[in-house]
Amino acid sequence: MNATDFYRNRAAYVAEIETLDAEIRNIVARVLADRRTIVTSHDAFQYFGRDYGLEFVAPQGLSTESEASAKDIVRLIRQIRELGIRAVFVENIADPRLLERIADETGAAIGGTLYPGALSGPDGPAPTYLDMMRHNAMTLAQALTS
Repeated sequence: MNATDFYRNRAAYVAEIETLDAEIRNIVARVLADRRTIVTSHDAFQYFGRDYGLEFVAPQGLSTESEASAKDIVRLIRQIRELGIRAVFVENIADPRLLERIADETGAAIGGTLYPGALSGPDGPAPTYLDMMRHNAMTLAQALTS
């Protein structure tokens, strides 16, 4: 391969990313402003929220190793109730039990599984970075617009 091939491949991939970015913006635009607060297992989606106008809240911080305190969980449950959040989202790399308990406590539904960076297997919904981003946007929009 030579430099021309690398630049051509780069340009093609950047074009795919830009197309996906526009697609995600269109998907998220369908979500009403008062439904744009999203509860996940931990704060891995801040970049996604910043770029697409969504707010992500979580009982845990950035590390999946840290435990949420009882105070953090109570605060989150109160916030879910006050904002009328109807769905919470589990992550493929996190234990779903805490969010399942929070959903039971608040009456929110489990909106689906998100992929914060760890891809699915080749036959799953997120085998590549672009598939992961598309899957996350569609999973969020489906749960938040229904």
